[in-house]
Amino acid sequence: MQLKKAKEGFLPVWILLAVFFVLIVVVLALYFISAAGLPDNVGRILSEEEQIEVIERNSPLTEYVYLTKNADFPRNGKIEKITIHHMAGNFSLERLGDSFAQRDRRVSANYGIDSNGRIALYVEEGNRAWTSSNKDNDDAAVTIEVANDQIGTDWHVSDAAYEALIRLCVDICKRNDIPELVFTGDAEGNLTLHSMFYKETECPGPYLTSRMPDIVNRVNLELKSN
Repeated sequence: MQLKKAKEGFLPVWILLAVFFVLIVVVLALYFISAAGLPDNVGRILSEEEQIEVIERNSPLTEYVYLTKNADFPRNGKIEKITIHHMAGNFSLERLGDSFAQRDRRVSANYGIDSNGRIALYVEEGNRAWTSSNKDNDDAAVTIEVANDQIGTDWHVSDAAYEALIRLCVDICKRNDIPELVFTGDAEGNLTLHSMFYKETECPGPYLTSRMPDIVNRVNLELKSN
């Protein structure tokens, strides 16, 4: 009788262990399925030759490459927009890449620009970055994170970063057959802001937001002159 009771007492424990084992198997299976769908050039340091190949498919203005796993491969749809963000900090391209490498943060951007005007690629243009809190926008947009040389208040960006942003926008438009940028102040234009899709942020900050008409004018002038 005591042996029977002991066996009955162990039964719930075995059931729990079996359930736990099944959950582990399911999680591992999902992980390997997900990993199998990733390009082989993401989540690691690329050789110089690999970096050249990647840059050839994207902006030739790129000076630093680290491709994060935090993206959808490929993007769902044609590139028709540009979305501008700010870093909310004065980060180096390497530090921003380290941040995007963290899988638990689930954030990324196609490009980043530091305060020296250097441009980095984190998600190839053919893939969707996780940037704007809006899947539909990120499927249609190339997203750009710009460093701030002033923390808080207007979230100012350096002149070097601003000029690099103009050049990058022109290049993106040319290569993706976007004839002109249109900023409407809402999500209807093809130049959009993070704050249009996530009301709890002021990204890209007052400074860059105020410069949208200038960005449109300068980019479109370059597009029309070539």
